[in-house]
Amino acid sequence: METLPNAAVAGLPPLRETIAAHGLDARKRFGQHFLLDLNLTRRIARAAAPLHDGTVIEVGPGPGGLTRALLLEGAGRVVAVEVDPRAIEALHDLQAAAAGRLEIIQGDALSVDVATLGPAPRRIVANLPYNVSTALLVRWLHVADDIADMVLMFQKEVVDRLAATPRSKDYGRLSILAQHVCEVRRLFDVPPSAFVPPPKVTSSVVRLTPRPADQRLADLSRLEKVTAAAFGQRRKMLRGSLLGLFPDPATVLEQLGLSPRARAEELAVADFVRLAGVLP
Repeated sequence: METLPNAAVAGLPPLRETIAAHGLDARKRFGQHFLLDLNLTRRIARAAAPLHDGTVIEVGPGPGGLTRALLLEGAGRVVAVEVDPRAIEALHDLQAAAAGRLEIIQGDALSVDVATLGPAPRRIVANLPYNVSTALLVRWLHVADDIADMVLMFQKEVVDRLAATPRSKDYGRLSILAQHVCEVRRLFDVPPSAFVPPPKVTSSVVRLTPRPADQRLADLSRLEKVTAAAFGQRRKMLRGSLLGLFPDPATVLEQLGLSPRARAEELAVADFVRLAGVLP
């Protein structure tokens, strides 16, 4: 049986009416593509379960389609971070219907400390704005100790990179950073037709669950430096691309049991972690 707050959320006007009432046309500068299909948003919310305890953090809620779904699926506390002031106005009716379960913060998620947004466990669930999606993810990977897990929607090509394996065209810096910090699980694709306005590409939903702290580097910036050097000159052999980091990369590689003639795409995530561990 639905609780009274959920009955109030379910009784709100359709999202298209909310968008029209507030002139909330999607804007390119905010990377906005609104997801209006409640069946689909509830599927995303269910993928992030359990939602009843701790804090669910949503970035870029727009008119509140996913926000409604999170509340309907039992989220006890949702903190929605939105940079667009028009969307803040559109979310006020939803906030009233949520009966204390929804907090709205106007601000740039790139400057928000997730640990300040509410008690643990903290789950980030979001249809991320395309223009800042990877920057947000890298920021969150740096503070993985503060996050229980993340269910995120990206352009499919980004999820291809997150899940890529060595020797594939999509394997690169983002693959290594994400897979070192998290278990990466691709969930499902979402067609352009599901959005308003439809983007030119397919989107994908992925779940990232941080690994235990003792299985991760304490300082992720070391891994960022190594992968930046290695993939910045992707076609070079590592003995050349790592020259800016090590006086004698060939010797370092040989000591780690790696071929100095290998290219970045040939190394496993664990190999890059070992290289990060011996940075001067």
